[in-house]
Amino acid sequence: MSAFIPAQVIRTKRNGEQLSADEIRRFVEGISRVEVSEAQIGAFTMAAFLNGMAPEETAALTLAMRDSGEVVDWSGTGISPETIIDKHSSGGTGDEKVSLILAPLVAACGVHMPMISARGLGHTGGEVDLMEAIPGCDIAPSTAAFRDAVLSAGAAIIGPTPKLAPADAAIYYVRDVTATVESIPLITSSILSKKLAAGISGLVMSVNYGSGAFMPTYEAAEQLASSLIAVAGIASLPMVTLIAEMDEVMGDAVGSRLQVREAIDFLAGRKQEPRMRHLVIDLSADILLMAGLAKSADEATAMLDENLANGAALDRFGRMIVALGGPAALVENLDDYFPPAPIVGPVLSTFHGHVQRVDAYAVGLAMVGLGAGRKVASDAIDHDVGLSGIVHVGDHVAEGDPLCFLHCRSPADFDSAADAIRAAITLGPTAAAPRPVVTGRLSTLDQKS
Repeated sequence: MSAFIPAQVIRTKRNGEQLSADEIRRFVEGISRVEVSEAQIGAFTMAAFLNGMAPEETAALTLAMRDSGEVVDWSGTGISPETIIDKHSSGGTGDEKVSLILAPLVAACGVHMPMISARGLGHTGGEVDLMEAIPGCDIAPSTAAFRDAVLSAGAAIIGPTPKLAPADAAIYYVRDVTATVESIPLITSSILSKKLAAGISGLVMSVNYGSGAFMPTYEAAEQLASSLIAVAGIASLPMVTLIAEMDEVMGDAVGSRLQVREAIDFLAGRKQEPRMRHLVIDLSADILLMAGLAKSADEATAMLDENLANGAALDRFGRMIVALGGPAALVENLDDYFPPAPIVGPVLSTFHGHVQRVDAYAVGLAMVGLGAGRKVASDAIDHDVGLSGIVHVGDHVAEGDPLCFLHCRSPADFDSAADAIRAAITLGPTAAAPRPVVTGRLSTLDQKS
């Protein structure tokens, strides 16, 4: 075997040429063996950002990152492989709680969901931040403990661990500080490598666009979805992507513990914000169809509704929390574990009319200002702050009605966030037409063999 020279791999990609699967594999192995420096990783990611990568290259990078650590082995567990399905999202303001609802819901229907997620950065949060807000939850368990949690509860949501796709963590760190996070091939390989490391047999994902998401337009979301579908096809991973509009806040709350409360309220049937319910049910139905647990979307929806109504989904949520080390009485005694922020109060509207727009990006930035999100990856999140009960497009608001409720640390924080919320919400004289949440769908089943 010829000597491995990292600079040659970088030079090939810098010149816009296609790398072989072996070159990519050896480069990733070099990262794991500390034979490739951070500077060389940065040069590689910038070359990929500027020149792109063919689907075959992206697939090779995905598989090499998967193989940089352990791959969860589900053999001998008695689980039908086709039921090991995961869900992912490209992110959006308030979107992270969708996973906390969906995972126990599909688990109640017979799916096994090992979800390796991520922390949030910028104006969006991450599922791991919500899980970490629950006292005692271990978000970085051993691979064996992760596997056991899925076996006992049907689902487990954790963060990246040193054993699962470790090369992805090394590459992502460099991407974050070298302005290459937005690269479609690197996003694709980062997502799929972690998912494949969990040993899944299928993946359903929402690729979001709009002011609350990283992808600003439908076209950008479709580009990412197409990349994911192409690479999943090469990797023989059945995958469905739903393209979802995220121009307004998803659900009613932003902030770690406030979103956990909202997820529990949804699973308990106390409140289910309509747009979020549509997204949860559409994603969950595709998961049940992929797992072979339902033969039609209508049958899948009926199963989901039944397991929400009979309490099975909420029970699975509680079992998941316990399996990861959290309190057994969380659902029944939520106030004991989630103390309120020092200041909770309404943001009152100074006008009347119908809500025409809720700028989810502006709302997300206001929440980052409160401490509910991160400006940089090293920031600590304040799990108690955020907002709840935000209005949605189409709602009628009278002067003096609440636009949302803020949960803050100080009066100054409240005043600053309230001003930002009022500026982010546009009222008009007529009711805005309802907009669909899911506006597109791509699947590996639609690809030519």
